[in-house]
Amino acid sequence: MAGVTAARTLAQAGWPVTLFDKSRGAGGRMATRRTAWGGFDHGAQFFTVRDARFRLALRATDAPIAPWETPLVRVLDDRGRHIAAASPATETRWVATPGMNALVKAWAAPLADGTLGRAHWMARVVRIERDPLQPGGWQLRVDSSDDSPTVHGGYGAVLLALPAAQAVELLHASGLAPHWQARLADEVRVAPCWTLMAAWPHAMQPGLDGLGPRWHAARSEHHRIAWVARESSKPGRDPIERWVIQASPAWSTQHVDDDAERVTAKLLKGFAEITGIRADPAHAVAHRWRYAQTQRALGEACLWDATQGLGLAGDWCLGHRVEHAFLSGLELALTVLEGG
Repeated sequence: MAGVTAARTLAQAGWPVTLFDKSRGAGGRMATRRTAWGGFDHGAQFFTVRDARFRLALRATDAPIAPWETPLVRVLDDRGRHIAAASPATETRWVATPGMNALVKAWAAPLADGTLGRAHWMARVVRIERDPLQPGGWQLRVDSSDDSPTVHGGYGAVLLALPAAQAVELLHASGLAPHWQARLADEVRVAPCWTLMAAWPHAMQPGLDGLGPRWHAARSEHHRIAWVARESSKPGRDPIERWVIQASPAWSTQHVDDDAERVTAKLLKGFAEITGIRADPAHAVAHRWRYAQTQRALGEACLWDATQGLGLAGDWCLGHRVEHAFLSGLELALTVLEGG
């Protein structure tokens, strides 16, 4: 979200922009995993809209979003017992349709199709260095899965939309030291998250009306699990019974290097204790987000070193919400445009 927002803003202002992403397509932590049993929003579960600029961008682009009018999120204790319903929702919970990545994909489309710029997928930038053919310019060394050149050059500025720790690694590998680099390691804290995607297609057989609880999402106080959500309760989703289970930051940190199969077994056990669903799923895959949720934000919208032409944006600059990522990317682009 941060990178696409920055790229779109600059491109719409007439700047030539090239987007590099190590993944197969746009999404980042607004990812959707496609499977034979339907999609899983295994990153961000929903988003809210509080800033007028984010609201305007969503309206102006006819964004593929819909309200997730699920029953009130419940708070559960370590044994799955209901403690209290969450306070009445004061704002709409939105999701992209038919999966959370649809919003970022729609906004990235003009870059991907060449209308506003260029985009390279499955292209991991491993080094940033000065371009010998352009004084003061930059070139990028890229690991790519296709036959495209491994060096891309001719850039006047490089903007990184990465987790803070990964930005530090890339800058160090490149021998670069923007004036704000030390702050990233000292001030920002981001926790990992193990996420489990599980499906029970047999629950849709004749005579069965789903599995487990009648509610669709819960914030949990279970010692392993922080959040569970029934995917089919979201608008535009396949009706097959499937759940996303997200471990707590503390448990994920403690088990960040565990084997995925062990994590799957542990999270399924905790999920059964919370929901009462003890049937074996036909599909159960764990995904580790090493940098998932901001625990301590930087406290400013973005970072920009005008003398070097290097910038940095991400939700972690302001918090952990989708809107924070949008605002960070927008502010970085505007700072560049203003020559700040």
